[in-house]
Amino acid sequence: MNVISDLVTWTSLKRPDMVADLFTYVCHETPSDDKALLDAGLAWIEKWLHERLGKPDSRRHVDGGAWGDILILDYATDNEDDAWVTALCHYDTVWSAGTLTQWHPTIEGDRFSGPGAFDMKAGTVQLVWALKASKELGMPLPNVRLVLTGDEEVGSPSSRPVIEREALRSDAVLVFEASADGAVKTARKGVGLFQIQITGREAHAGLDPEAGVSAIDEMARVIVELHAQTDMDNGTTVNVGLVKGGTRPNVTAGTATAELDIRVSSEGEARRIDAVLDNLATRHPEAVLTVTGGWNRPVMPRSLQTGKLFSTAQAAATQLGFDLNETSVGGASDGNIAAALGLPVLDGLGAIGDGAHARNEWISIDGMLERTCLTSALLAELHYDSKLPTPERLLTEHRLQRANSRH
Repeated sequence: MNVISDLVTWTSLKRPDMVADLFTYVCHETPSDDKALLDAGLAWIEKWLHERLGKPDSRRHVDGGAWGDILILDYATDNEDDAWVTALCHYDTVWSAGTLTQWHPTIEGDRFSGPGAFDMKAGTVQLVWALKASKELGMPLPNVRLVLTGDEEVGSPSSRPVIEREALRSDAVLVFEASADGAVKTARKGVGLFQIQITGREAHAGLDPEAGVSAIDEMARVIVELHAQTDMDNGTTVNVGLVKGGTRPNVTAGTATAELDIRVSSEGEARRIDAVLDNLATRHPEAVLTVTGGWNRPVMPRSLQTGKLFSTAQAAATQLGFDLNETSVGGASDGNIAAALGLPVLDGLGAIGDGAHARNEWISIDGMLERTCLTSALLAELHYDSKLPTPERLLTEHRLQRANSRH
């Protein structure tokens, strides 16, 4: 029996069912900020998973509070010695409730377009059908732990500790976020989200200009200093993306606020930026400056373990007859959280397409079938590979604190 040939043939025959599943999934709106829709979406997902994969061996449900709940499903093998692989999938999207009234899913040839299809509902469909293919074709599987989260697009405030806990019980982590032009992601930047507030003193700007302390003037100087910290050679970007201040044109501004997005490629750069933020100062002695926020996502470096995991995926792709490339990206995901714990992480295993967070978001249906086959083949290799990378499980409280704070 030619397993690879059977896998490709089986997946091709299931194409209409896979497209139908994605269509239905996309038609369940799951915006990050709508708890009711998130609950309804997750209920549909669990019902669909039961139909496609059967009852899981273990189920854990965690209340997400104001955000989407977290569902953890374990699909175990008969062999207790087999490796555990955690698959991370988020079901929340950036698209607000009612988007479907203006933008309904469409299919034109190989292209499927719809809100959330690329980021990242197609990735979840691929994973589920890969598991189904492996089971129906008798292909070997490691133990698979599926972690479904509903707050990734807002920084995983509720799911982060759950991801950490569940991932640490695994040997490797696969993330079904969208690919980057077909390439998987073996490195991601760390992300810092910070807020700066400056308090000055209001006064009549025309009658008594010297009595005021302009918070806007102080903020302008701070913004120039912050933007000067961008270092493209070292992969660091600093962007002040939102500024507010003052009350009226004829009043010296008493307050000003700014919101920053900072991306870094190394912990050394994160420490440098920390020092810059800690030492920000106003020119006027009576102006008061405060910095809040922190590092939302730690850096995901390309570790030796992740490199080995990519090589395994690359070998699986070769068996399927195509080349698989890797890349480093500026965006972050839940893969950053797992990587910070010393785990091998392969991200970007999801859809081939483009337009994340944009109205032209689309995925390739042929690509969806190809990635489904890749996932099945990769899982088989991870089952067979007795040299599966052993993660450096950094379980100390200090390490977890560093992963969750600025330092």
